[in-house]
Amino acid sequence: MEILGGPLFAVAGAGESHGPAVTTIVFGCPPGLQLTREQIQQYLDRRRPGSNRHGTPRQEKDKVLLLSGLYQDDHEQLTNGPEITVTVAGSSYASQAYETGITTGEPISAIVLSTAKKSRDYGQFMGSEGAVRPGHTDLVKYYKSGGFVDVRGGGRSSYRSTISDVIGGSIARLFLQAQFGTVFLSSISQVGPLKAAHSLSDHFTMLAQTSQNQAISQEAITDVQERLAAAEIHAVDPDFAQAAGELIKQTRIKGDSLGAVVEVVALNVPALVGDPLYQSLKLRLMGTLGGLNAAQSCEIGDGLQVVARLGSENNDPIRSSGYQSNSHGGLLGGITTGMPLVCRVGFKPTSTINKKQDSVRKDLSEMAFQLEKGRHDPCVGVRAGVTLESRMAIELLNAVLAHQAARIDPQQFKLF
Repeated sequence: MEILGGPLFAVAGAGESHGPAVTTIVFGCPPGLQLTREQIQQYLDRRRPGSNRHGTPRQEKDKVLLLSGLYQDDHEQLTNGPEITVTVAGSSYASQAYETGITTGEPISAIVLSTAKKSRDYGQFMGSEGAVRPGHTDLVKYYKSGGFVDVRGGGRSSYRSTISDVIGGSIARLFLQAQFGTVFLSSISQVGPLKAAHSLSDHFTMLAQTSQNQAISQEAITDVQERLAAAEIHAVDPDFAQAAGELIKQTRIKGDSLGAVVEVVALNVPALVGDPLYQSLKLRLMGTLGGLNAAQSCEIGDGLQVVARLGSENNDPIRSSGYQSNSHGGLLGGITTGMPLVCRVGFKPTSTINKKQDSVRKDLSEMAFQLEKGRHDPCVGVRAGVTLESRMAIELLNAVLAHQAARIDPQQFKLF
């Protein structure tokens, strides 16, 4: 069973890359959150194919329809969303999706239609003699399913499945922002051999050290968000973004692909959230972020850099005002400290490329593989940031709700 997050806040998704739609159900959002369809749409717009000129040329509109879990007494505003029309046996049926409302605590369901499918591009992968792409899931999924596998666009293994991550994550981040002022940001910090000279974590750790209660102002956050939006790729270092964009362009021309590292940071994180061992927030984050499509590594805080340090160099000094540095990346013993929550995720080069490679057919006969058709990201890290932010938000909200569940208030259990 595929459930992201849980047990208190969880996201379930269904739908293949070239299927009719991707459907999503979000469980456990507390009641009382004002939510609009447009708030979710802004994050889907960052994720969708075609949103960045250095990503896949495939163009998807990815418009979200909200179908449940919201209510308000003004029914005209509630049901002012896009019209849903279905035609069956010559008869058409129409309904209105939700546009804006308040969460009721019931499951929130959403659907995103798929409108830019070119399934004929995947004919070379069909059947027992279909080709296998090196580095892709083609071979293992074929045998795992007994041959009953959807080859179009990678089926369920496609990055398109992360639509559900972003829908669920957008709801989680909106709730956390309303309650704590928590904000999630990401920045590409490496593309191939190129590394950024400036990072989100360094910038905000410095601000946290000098601010009251380690809080980051909205003005400082907005400034960085504008810099990220204006960059060649989603990176806080403009010189790096320019050079990385050119490298991606040249690599695409050569028919090859690149790996990337994406830094994801949560700001104004509530302290004392998480557990120390088997449900440690560190364990959950490393599994959730490191489990994303094409991810090969996940680091917390300063990550592998700490291996070469002495303890006296690595331990973060503490004063009455708070932590004076953030080598620990906002987590100690799997519990949040209130400092920025910092993770870095490494992505492998995109598996589907245009260069000729040694491979096999699904019957294991050897072949020289050459991609015939298809539209693919030359660097998957370009679009990964918003999904990493979403997954971090889901895990953090789940941990916040678990923390609150251990603090019983009898006043919340009275009916009369």
